Amino acid sequence: LPGLQLSEALYREAVAPILAREFPGLPYSAARIGTGSDVLGFDTVRSTDHEWGPRLLLFLAESDVATYGAAIVEALRHMLPREIRGYPTNFGPTHEVGVTVLQPVETGPVEHKVGVTTLPRFLQERLGITEAHQLDVLDWLTFSEQALLEVTAGAPFYDGLGTLTETRALLAYYPHDVWLYLLAAQWARISQQEPFVGRTGEVGDDLGSALIAADLVQDLMRLGFLMERRYAPYSKWFGSAFAQLGCAARLSPHLDVVLAARGWRDRQQHLVHAYEIVAVMHNELGITEPLSTQASQFHSRPFLIIEAGRFADALRDQIQDERVRNLPEAVGSIDQFVGSTDVLSNTTVRRRARPIYGSV
Repeated sequence: LPGLQLSEALYREAVAPILAREFPGLPYSAARIGTGSDVLGFDTVRSTDHEWGPRLLLFLAESDVATYGAAIVEALRHMLPREIRGYPTNFGPTHEVGVTVLQPVETGPVEHKVGVTTLPRFLQERLGITEAHQLDVLDWLTFSEQALLEVTAGAPFYDGLGTLTETRALLAYYPHDVWLYLLAAQWARISQQEPFVGRTGEVGDDLGSALIAADLVQDLMRLGFLMERRYAPYSKWFGSAFAQLGCAARLSPHLDVVLAARGWRDRQQHLVHAYEIVAVMHNELGITEPLSTQASQFHSRPFLIIEAGRFADALRDQIQDERVRNLPEAVGSIDQFVGSTDVLSNTTVRRRARPIYGSV
């Protein structure tokens, strides 16, 4: 049973009735959001080996957390059913410190995974903000897309506070000019390496050629996410989420060959096919004047490129917001220039990257 369905069953069949009975009239919101493969819809049987199961967050008003938070947690410990849809509601320890798994219990309270917090606290932990109105440009650029997914993916079950749905809508995707800036930065990344697959291969550095080609494959995939206005998850689910994009059926056959190729000419041939596909996709967006979708030679050398810089320039020309126009070219969001999990998963560290963008 997918985790989201199991968590919804926990809420509707157990948690909601208990709250209505024991805390009548208390305003709250309930959702399964945050960390976890089930939030993204990618959980499998393998996911059940740690922290997977019926779980959710209850959001209260700040004034109500101190009054009712601990009492709700304790009431649920004693009143939740020990099973929901055939799965335990109790989480027990494992040999790994801090890691729990579903464990059936026959007596006593259940150690559940129903957390009680406030929406501002949750947003502060995930994104470093307390509300989503009037976000700064640099806020958007230092949010990781995985963190944004942890707020906007998953499922809300009830929004009695009336703020959860609005917040998720405000964070659903980047503002238009920030989106144009990120698209331009992504095309610029491609422009910086597109001739090097052939140049390294020509001098016999097939490993170097393959590494650069792999970088370009990832850049093309991320460009697909941006063009379809979808946040990209972190590396474990990046390919799985890409496969759900509309462009995946056209791009994947070529990207697969690029990664499997044993020579630079084969890599180049299929990268060119992929470049031409995303060039057509760009024109279909209608956000710049149409650009040529045909690959060409890099100077007089036998290396074919799409001249990705053309697309970056055309996109930057369409940005109207002065603050976005003044951002340093080709830097993009933190996901586009940082590969460290320790940085991307740390809200405080991510926000320290703001000076990179200068005094915009």
